Amino acid sequence: MHSRIPRGSSSEPGATGGASDGGTDAPSYTNPFDDLGSLEKVQDGLGRIEGPVWWNGSLFFSDIPNDKILRLDASGALEVFRQPSGNSNGLGIDSVGRLLACEQSNHRVTRTLADGSIAVIASEWQTHPFNAPNDIAARSDGNLYFTDPGFDYPATNGPGFQGVYRVGPSGGPLELVTSEFERPNGIALSPDERTLYVNDTFGAIVKAFPVAEDGSIGQSQPFATTAPIADGMCVDDAGNVYVTTLDRVQVFSSSAALLGEIPVPDVPANCAFGDADRRTLYITAGKALYRIRTGVPGKPF
Repeated sequence: MHSRIPRGSSSEPGATGGASDGGTDAPSYTNPFDDLGSLEKVQDGLGRIEGPVWWNGSLFFSDIPNDKILRLDASGALEVFRQPSGNSNGLGIDSVGRLLACEQSNHRVTRTLADGSIAVIASEWQTHPFNAPNDIAARSDGNLYFTDPGFDYPATNGPGFQGVYRVGPSGGPLELVTSEFERPNGIALSPDERTLYVNDTFGAIVKAFPVAEDGSIGQSQPFATTAPIADGMCVDDAGNVYVTTLDRVQVFSSSAALLGEIPVPDVPANCAFGDADRRTLYITAGKALYRIRTGVPGKPF
């Protein structure tokens, strides 16, 4: 539907600096625009959709105003997985394969257990309810990281700042990573899990945080400046960072070089890789869901 707009190669030095994924077993493919497909609209006429994640052979995503988590299976059939969802936004998968949800109107982060019940991971900071958790990233050792900007359903007695948080393995302790963002939004980990990326929506900047062996977070560094309205993010297996902006998905190498852009006709809100080979990039955009085949598979589920 829309042609790619390539911007060089992954070997270019980044103009804004950044953190490399640092893997010792880096794949030979690096640039997703080398074999990019055409953008395809998969679904339309939904509510404002967000938070896609590939889980158990299907794509799951949030329909925020309709208070649902939807499931799109491999055949293209769409069904309601959970309603109400707490007007969920970002979804994720934890280290043992359970669905995570940022429930905005419930001001909490939860996981879905094997029996279908919902377990609360975190719901407040020092007795104050979260603003409205937005997006989440999970590390393979059990650490969870989430943003809390309070866009859609802000708490009346929230923390008083816009935070990024960490929940340690086995459910605790809850730690404030930073309150330096005006509106922290998208969040993602590099393939080697040594770098945490967080963007600031209206600041249109992605910052990179070093992640220690135990999952604790160090001081941020500017990674890349994006087009206006930075929103959701994901990372591929080569360490490239995908950022949804007002009218396109921008793709940066792990050294912060802008590799190219994928124009989207609706306002893209978030993105995630899916399908069995992890080479399909799914994009939630307004009331529509899009997908496009890429030259590099996404970071493993």
